[in-house]
Amino acid sequence: MMSSVGSKTCSDFRWQVASRSETAKALASSLKIPVWLAQSLLNRGISSVDQAAAWFNPLLKSLSDPFLLPNMGIAVERLLRAHAHAERILLFGDYDVDGITSTALLYELLTELGFQVGYYLPNRFGEGYGLSDSAVESCLQEHSPQLLIAVDCGSSSWEVIRQIQALSIDVIVLDHHQPSNPAPPAKALVNPLIDPGTATQFGMLCTAGLAFKLAHGLVKQARSLGWSSATAIDLRKYLDLVALGTVADMVRIEAENRILVRAGLARLSNTERVGLTALKAVAGCMENIGTSHISFQLAPRLNAAGRLQHAQASLELLLEKDPARARTLAEFLDLQNKERQTIEAQIVHEVIGAIRKEFDPKNDYVIVQGEDQWHVGVVGIVAAKVLREFHRPTIILGKDGDRWRGSGRSIDGFDLAAALRECNDQLLQHGGHAMAAGLSMDPTRLVEFRSRFNQVAKSKLDLEELRPLLKADSEVHLHELSLASFDLLSQFEPHGLGNPEVHLIARNLSVTDFRRMGKEQQHARFYVREGDFKTQVVWWRCPAGIELPDEIDLLFTPGTNIYNGTASLQLTLRDWKASTRITQQVPLT
Repeated sequence: MMSSVGSKTCSDFRWQVASRSETAKALASSLKIPVWLAQSLLNRGISSVDQAAAWFNPLLKSLSDPFLLPNMGIAVERLLRAHAHAERILLFGDYDVDGITSTALLYELLTELGFQVGYYLPNRFGEGYGLSDSAVESCLQEHSPQLLIAVDCGSSSWEVIRQIQALSIDVIVLDHHQPSNPAPPAKALVNPLIDPGTATQFGMLCTAGLAFKLAHGLVKQARSLGWSSATAIDLRKYLDLVALGTVADMVRIEAENRILVRAGLARLSNTERVGLTALKAVAGCMENIGTSHISFQLAPRLNAAGRLQHAQASLELLLEKDPARARTLAEFLDLQNKERQTIEAQIVHEVIGAIRKEFDPKNDYVIVQGEDQWHVGVVGIVAAKVLREFHRPTIILGKDGDRWRGSGRSIDGFDLAAALRECNDQLLQHGGHAMAAGLSMDPTRLVEFRSRFNQVAKSKLDLEELRPLLKADSEVHLHELSLASFDLLSQFEPHGLGNPEVHLIARNLSVTDFRRMGKEQQHARFYVREGDFKTQVVWWRCPAGIELPDEIDLLFTPGTNIYNGTASLQLTLRDWKASTRITQQVPLT
């Protein structure tokens, strides 16, 4: 199986397409748009004219009151008391992009408001994730805080937080991960998941979004108290950090997240942050920043330091004011990312090679691989790449002292964290959620664990679910497509989890004029015809020696092509199947 959608000689994907509903037809009539476009809105939860207006024009003024979040009032009041008594505050962050951007945002804000504030990021290798005993001991010795704010961690750290509070150090937890039951005894746990109502309204926010909410609440309260420092603050300047953290953490780009990311991307494209300007320069993306630039160029570089050594350099870059120093830090992160890519590529090569020697697609419902030499800082992204190749729940492990530590990624329909709970007796530690989890284990139990884990998967999945799924928003006829409707598609951005690009299906299309293109002839272009309507299709990374039938069903993303100043329709191939009306296949060169 080849790894990228739209690069197969024949389709291995299941297609799922939404049927055009009467609601979509009514919405199309009200908005005066094609039914397929209205159905695409409906698929994203937009079912009324008012919702569509808000969708096409997301405004910051539509954000909810931050004090609707659980314990936000308590957190803000405690911060005001810390300011009044000149208490030392410590931001205890996390080493991923969400944790780093949240920590940077709060450090900048609190400093500007006159708080005494420091920060601490744990070491992935020596201290592990979150409020571990060793990390807490080190940070308390180094900073001697009177108030500790756990940023992007702490929701399940019951015992550690109890111990910290026993030292007369209050703890505020600002986090979006699943909290323990009972919740930790923090002074304030600001986490939308602890309340069913706020979980529905705010549950998609990552910690960067919650940090912005805390900033909003604190500035709002400080202004009511007459603080001149608060009056001078423009909260919009933090939105570039919010967009970075939100997109990098792969939370759903809908509701408030969509508002924050849309505004944050505009801010990021023209950021005044010296560090982000330097990072964009080394990444080669200076203008018109979109979610893909964050996912594939900016976030990997910010994550690289924490994966290989320590995330301190990434946080320093976001806070840096000196252009020369920022350039040095950005270049360091770029080198770290290249090293990460080299390590990752080698492990991916080894993992996939080992799997292909023994993989049985009818019996292997999961993939579990481990080796002593595999770097634990990259096993999570290796697992994600292996999953995309084989479409199986995947766990990759490397050596961490006398144990193996690993990360897992899952497919839709298989709760990874729940499955690990069924293997609890074979693991030392585990935790996570349905789609991603971490674990540690004795290396001698790998074969036994793989067998048990596979049996769990067999009890919950069928073979059809192990074929990757492509979802389409609607079926269309080519004559329904127009440049005017495609222009509206730009307002569907930003794309991400919960708001993918619009995908459509057109059936029984005649194929003509197939041509290779690209410097290495690695791409292709051809035309499809339905009746009198003909349009161009591009196929990125088209395999060599491909054959297409005379007629195909096409799953595609719609778009435009600008040539010599003239715009025309262009469809981007995501997958294809032979039309059932035709059997003859013709080679295309």
